[in-house]
Amino acid sequence: MANNRRPENMERITTPELARAFIAEQLEALRAQIGEKKVLLALSGGVDSSVVAALLIRAVGKQLTCVHVNHGLLRKGEPEQVVRVFRDEMDANLIYVDAVDRFLDKLAGVAEPEQKRKIIGAEFIRVFEEEARKLDGIEFLAQGTIYPDILESGPVKAHHNVGGLPEDLQFELVEPIKFLYKDEVRVVGHELGLPDNMVYRQPFPGPGLGVRCVGAITRDRLEAVRESDAILREEFAKNGLEGKVWQYFTIVPDFKSTGIRDGLRTYDWPVVIRAVNTRDAVTATVEDVPFALLQHITARITSEVKGVNRVLYDLTPKPTGTIEWE
Repeated sequence: MANNRRPENMERITTPELARAFIAEQLEALRAQIGEKKVLLALSGGVDSSVVAALLIRAVGKQLTCVHVNHGLLRKGEPEQVVRVFRDEMDANLIYVDAVDRFLDKLAGVAEPEQKRKIIGAEFIRVFEEEARKLDGIEFLAQGTIYPDILESGPVKAHHNVGGLPEDLQFELVEPIKFLYKDEVRVVGHELGLPDNMVYRQPFPGPGLGVRCVGAITRDRLEAVRESDAILREEFAKNGLEGKVWQYFTIVPDFKSTGIRDGLRTYDWPVVIRAVNTRDAVTATVEDVPFALLQHITARITSEVKGVNRVLYDLTPKPTGTIEWE
């Protein structure tokens, strides 16, 4: 574990100057490690894997192959952003895998949260393995491991789901940001020129919207989560809450209630808004969102999101609640 300990004299990366020095150091180290060989990266679009991708594109260019798996559980616009930023703007060698039907078919009828997580993780490994086997000459696997991952769960970043690859695909690991904390990764990402909404992306669970579509996932309810979440994020950004609130999202539970639309009775889902602040995710407080804004968001969600007739605000701190619902 000696090579997985952050050097005691390593300065915290808090400024653009320190970020540039780190980038220069890592580009040299990456070129020395990889040489003329090829490297593979599972690119989720989160800040950690995106920073690793940007570093490797600068270091070894087309020797890097990024695989972005769209499992249908990402937020609105995220798969398109990954393609636009990395393939179109950064000229990355990017493989986009549309696996939406594959994942949602596997998840059909599964309500238990841990079982959903296992299905999503296992299926990701299978899809990534299939793509890896199509490529020749890959000797390195890059990962967005950061230092808290090492402290909490060992050297392989479990939520990227690549630690379970078959033995014949046990590539040599490339982990250029493994000694950084999340705030340092963001400073580096900003200096690398990544978009702010990618660099400062909110914490997002590995199973994605799968744990916010509470209970057995259905395509229509999943779409209600995705659309209501997009409205919430848009309104928080317009009203100065983006960056002020640590995490905010919507949940659509698996039950319905009666309502009225255009003079007719409806039987539709509620959307639950969750907005919390925390330092360490161990405890969390609820953001005091202005009531007028909540009313405006409610009006938009109930008029724009199909199958929804109520909006609720979760007032529960952690503890007794957790940040996510599943």
